[in-house]
This record gives sequence, C-alpha cells and structure tokens, in this order.
Amino acid sequence: MDAQSRGRADGIDPADQWVLNPQTGDYELRLNHSGGDSGESSRTSGPRVPNSRGSAGRRPARDSGGGRRSASRDGRGERRNPARDGQETGSAREVPGQRGRRSAGGTRGQESSGPAGRRSRKAPKARRKKALLWTGGTMAFVLVGLSVGGYALYQRFNGNLNTVDVGGSGNKNVFDNDAPINILIIGTDKRTGKGNEGYGDKGSVGHADTNILFHVSEDRTNATALSIPRDLITDIPDCETKQPDGSEKVIPGTPSVRFNQSLGQEGRNAGCTMETVKEITGLKVDHFMMVDFNAVKELSTAVGGVEICLAKPVKDPDSHLDLPAGEHRIQGEDALAFVRTRHSFGNKGDLDRIKIQQQFIASMIRQMQSDDTLTSPTKLFKLADAATKALTVDTGIGTGKKLASLATELSKVNTKNITFTTVPVLDNPAEKVKATVVLNEAKAEQLFAMMRDDTSLTEVKSKKKNAKSKQDALLKGSKAAAADVRVDVYNGGKVPGAAQATVTWLQNEQGVLKSTNKANAPAKAARTTLEYAPNQADQARALAAMMGLPGSAMKQGTTDAEGLQAMVLTLGDDFKGAGTPITGPAKVPTDIQQANADKAECAK
Repeated sequence: MDAQSRGRADGIDPADQWVLNPQTGDYELRLNHSGGDSGESSRTSGPRVPNSRGSAGRRPARDSGGGRRSASRDGRGERRNPARDGQETGSAREVPGQRGRRSAGGTRGQESSGPAGRRSRKAPKARRKKALLWTGGTMAFVLVGLSVGGYALYQRFNGNLNTVDVGGSGNKNVFDNDAPINILIIGTDKRTGKGNEGYGDKGSVGHADTNILFHVSEDRTNATALSIPRDLITDIPDCETKQPDGSEKVIPGTPSVRFNQSLGQEGRNAGCTMETVKEITGLKVDHFMMVDFNAVKELSTAVGGVEICLAKPVKDPDSHLDLPAGEHRIQGEDALAFVRTRHSFGNKGDLDRIKIQQQFIASMIRQMQSDDTLTSPTKLFKLADAATKALTVDTGIGTGKKLASLATELSKVNTKNITFTTVPVLDNPAEKVKATVVLNEAKAEQLFAMMRDDTSLTEVKSKKKNAKSKQDALLKGSKAAAADVRVDVYNGGKVPGAAQATVTWLQNEQGVLKSTNKANAPAKAARTTLEYAPNQADQARALAAMMGLPGSAMKQGTTDAEGLQAMVLTLGDDFKGAGTPITGPAKVPTDIQQANADKAECAK
C-alpha cells in the first residue's frame, strides 16, 4: 500500500504525511502512523519533527443561512489574529508538536528536544527558506510549487492535470536558463463545477475572456504581467491544431474580430490564442495555463482566502458581489463575484475590471508567498491539489514535476519587481456605441518593445548586468563608412517584403550600396539579429547605429571573415519597417497604467 492510500485508510490528511525537518531543511515522508502517533520523522536520527496538522487553515465562517461570510476589519466579521491569541509567535507560524504517548507508568513522554512544554527550536531563517524554494506563488492561479518527492503525490498531481498539445505554438522545454519565459494565463467563461450553472455564456465552449501574458526576465529579477483586453479588435492568424485522432488541422484566421474569439470558436485551442498574442506583441509564448470559473473559487479557498480592499461598498446584482467598504478576506463565491464584477468600479467597463483582477491576482501572489502558507504542509497540499485540478496546460509543462520545476524558477522573482500593466488601447473609432477597443499603436509598440528587449518596468539590480553591459559594449567603438558596409538581408519577421524594403532604404537613404536582398530566412525569427565576424565589428556598429539595433541583437562570431564575405542581418518579428528603430525605450512611458504586486490597493 502506498503512502497516500495508507494515510487515507487511517483517516489522515494526505498533506500530514509530509513534515518539515528543521535540521535538514527538507520535507520528509512520515511512514509510521501506528498507535496514533505521527509525530516521529521517518529519519529517526534527527530530532522529533512537529506534526503539521496544527497548521491547517480554519474553515471559512458561515452565516446563519449557511453561506460563507467574508472576514473583514470593518464590523462585518472580525478577522482573528492567532499571534495575538497566543497560538503562534515570530514571523512564521510555529507548529506545535503532538502530545507524547503515555508511558507505562501513566506519565506523558517528553519531547526529545527538551523538557515537556518547551517549544522546538525554529529552523534558521535561511534554512527554512531553502526548504521552501520548491514552492511559492508567483502568478495567481498557477505558480504553485509541488512536492513530488513521494510517488503517490507525484501520481496524484499528474492525474489532476488536463493537457493540450499546441504543437509548434509553444516550447517543449520547461524553461531555459538563458532566455526569458513567456506564459499566457487564460481565464475562460466556460462553466464547469457545481454551482456555476448561472455564470457565463450558456453552452459556451469557452472564450479567452481574461488574458495575462506573464513575461519573466532572463535573469529572473523581474516580471511583467501584461493584460490583454478581451474586446480588443485584432487579426486572428491561421493556427495549426491537433485533433483527438492525432491528425493536424489548420484553422483559418479571421481578420478584425474580438481577441476572445481566438479560443473555442471555429475549433480553436489555446495554441491559437498563443499565436494571436505573438501576432499582437511580437513575443513568442512558451506555455499556457488555462482556468475557468470553478478554478477561481477552488484556488481562493485553498490558499485560505485572498485579501482585498474596497474604497466604497459594492452591491452588484449581476456578479452577486455584496460587500461593505473596507478590507476583506474573500474566497469561493465571493472571490468569483469580485473578479467578475464590471459595473462597480471606475467607468464600469472591462478595462476597469482588468484592474480589479490585477489587484486580486497580486494579493493572491502575496498570500501564496506568505510564511502562513509556505510553512503549512496542509495548505501547500491543498493548494497544489486544487491548482493541478483547476489547470489545463500545454504538454510542455503537463506533469507535476515539470510544473514544480517551472514554479521553482518563477518563484525567484521578488514580488516588488512584478509589475502589472494593460495593453494601451483606444475606443474603436468605427463604433458609435463604444463596445470594443483597438491598439494605441504608438504607446503599445513602446511597451511591447521593452518586453521584447527584456527591459524591466521596475528598477532592479540585475544579476546579469555585467553580461548586458558586455553586449552593449559591442555597439561602442569605431564605425565603418556606409560605402564599406557589406550585408545580406533576410526576412524572418511578419512584415511582407521587409528584406527588399530594408535594402532599398539602406541603399537610397543610408548609402549602403553593398546590401543584398536574400528574401525569406530559413526559419521565422522573433527578434532581429546581426551576425558578423570579429574583423567586421566596425561595419556591424555602423549598421546597428543606422537601424537602431540593441546590443542584444549583435551576434559576433569567433573567426574572421574572408574576402568579400557579408554580414547577415535577419529581420525578426520586432522589425516594424525600414527606418524605424528596433531598440525599445529604456523606461516605460509615464502615461502607461502600472501596478506593483507588492503593494495593496483599494478598488475604487
């Protein structure tokens, strides 16, 4: 019998089979449940490890009618502080050990760490943090570390996940240490789960209604969460989908429709939404994670509730949100009502709902990374179990182990360096009654360029600052005369005829007569690159200055060019037109909406 099934047979919470050993900083599988004493670690050489059952979260309060009652600080329900009640001390929750067995003489045994009643010494902070590296929320619905040390838990979490093969739309690797990570979070209006019959579009296969592109920097010091409005008018490109029988089918694209039609409609899967995001931003999406209404309820409950703040009372008959002004901890139905409401804040539109959702997600991130969650195996198990049940992901991250690897990588980002923003848009000028929006091209392109260049929206101390400086140094130095620059131009981007247009511009406007159009590149390119030999460095610097290439575009070889060998310029998706600089701004424009995950805000 495996550990998980044994725990269930004994009536023990599966999470309580895992305990934190303060000496090693590891979670260990407790195998001995005999005699009702589960307080001993499976490693008998170490000290007695406190039982985790004491750290389980409280059930939400219920009113006289049986419904959940959110805790608040404004009289609707006082939120208890266990630390003030003498139940926990310090910055992290300390879990009390189980009572010892009675000895043959009728007296209780004492803790091995000292006299009866003395608390076990806490693990040093650094060691505790090391033990918790495998966990931590970095994105509301999804970034939950999973303990996969036990085969039973590994199989359980694997069995929970739903996966979709998006083919070439994603990345088969979980993550790449030498590259940024782009994850698309999709919230659909598909109704699953008990109690959700009254929500959303009846019979809907699910639209891409809530969309957040989560860009994690190459050095993992920062992240940008970019919300994409569902009502953005855009072109949905052709996309290749895998059918249930294993065959492939190309779904034709559709011009000038709402972004949310990129999923579910015409047989489109999440891979089509990923391709649409790439079409808009120029950023290739590595992975997707999709949730529905039920996931919001389950995850907010599993994390023990999410703190929100209301600047005014809200009573929304459409979303059923009914809360007074002040601070609240919400979960379940109240959490779903909060993220769905669109008539209670700001201008009562979808853009204001996006801001509310960003606040909710930021708060959930803080809750997931709090010591209250991280030091509780019970909460961690419930959170991981709920998350894997709630998620549909691409096959590239379609196992518990892969999700754990991804979560560990993403949890390196400090919450103070996670910035939420929204694609800059304008009301659709073609409509009299404003129902949709279009890109604000100038502002949006600046923001997209920053993300493509992996430029943080917050001030951070980069771990790879020296490496970036080294790349930027390639732009400094003497420059060859335009007449001496020799380059072959390939088009790997999405602008038709870009190679020829660039050659024409270089020859007529810049005097680079030794430029040649080599038509389409062998493969598509997300970013523009310039490959050159060491003895062509002065030519490369001259061309980079003309085109506004960033240091990251410079790809210097190791051997010198011979004879009339030309440099190779490959235009990527970041290329917008001849004469338009590819380099993004160093700082985000001041009039672009931003919010920081580390700061709590009140919904207005």
